[in-house]
Amino acid sequence: MKRFLLSISHPPNQCPKSLCPHNTNNTLFPAIPFPLTSNSNHHSSLVTCLRSVSFTFSLSPAMSNITRASSSSSPPPPPPPPLSIQNQFGDFHKQLEDSGVIRERIQSVVREMEHAIRLMQSSIILIHQSLPASEVLEKSRVQIDKLRELYKRLCEILSECPGQYYRWEYLGSWLQFFFTAFVFILARYHGDWKTETQTVVSLLAFLHWLETGNLLIHKEAEEKLGLDSSEFGLDIEDYLIGLCFMSNELPRYVVNQVISGDYDCPREALKFLKDLHSSFLVLNLRNDFLRRKFDGMKYDLKRLEEIDYDVNIRGLSAKKPKQDPDAEA
Repeated sequence: MKRFLLSISHPPNQCPKSLCPHNTNNTLFPAIPFPLTSNSNHHSSLVTCLRSVSFTFSLSPAMSNITRASSSSSPPPPPPPPLSIQNQFGDFHKQLEDSGVIRERIQSVVREMEHAIRLMQSSIILIHQSLPASEVLEKSRVQIDKLRELYKRLCEILSECPGQYYRWEYLGSWLQFFFTAFVFILARYHGDWKTETQTVVSLLAFLHWLETGNLLIHKEAEEKLGLDSSEFGLDIEDYLIGLCFMSNELPRYVVNQVISGDYDCPREALKFLKDLHSSFLVLNLRNDFLRRKFDGMKYDLKRLEEIDYDVNIRGLSAKKPKQDPDAEA
């Protein structure tokens, strides 16, 4: 329980003599602790005295300071930020300005890439109209050379600031620290050209399959685009997504080939896509864009299986003669 000090002031002629020596030496009544208990001396006489006097509570100095603080005016405004913070945000402003200049240069190159890709697509689409593959490949090589020059310009832009626009990843053990190379992983501006790169990979892979019947491997794709994995290489996810895009073109191409009388094309395309799909199953893909595109590949595979079934059930495909195992032995 909190305790307060009670000071009593009263007229001299109304104070009991037994309690207060006011009439003799003219002094105030001493401080009495409050509240009083029932065991206090002269309780009844003191109650009689308190009926005729006025009293006030005296707060302690700490309580007085709290009361004055609550009645004071609003707090002063905060001090200005230190000079170091202003310098930091000044550096941020300069970095953002430099980043904007770099991004504008990159986007200028990307717009030229988009134009070259559209021309390349317009040439490849003629393959669905039974145009000879050799003619389609000849028209596409012109745009491939143009894309190689654009990727070279893009590499030159990014090489001006390698420390800021790349993220380093160490490969190898600590014992090989001074002998193992670091690889660049594009971190900041990769999103500005990744969609175009994925489309380019899909077109290159489709042309490569038309020409050779095999898959365009990662290193061959880098060589066609003039890229170097040690400086500015082809991102693996962009390469894989491009292969998923490429599989979307196979069912359409096979249908048109069957219409034109090539009944062996479904079997060849189906074998190729089965091998590609089984190779993707080795990867532990996350639930992201690449995983969704890979999930769509099974529908392309199912479509090719249906086309191959229709061709075989009608007896249109050239069946290979069965070989006798005893004759082979």
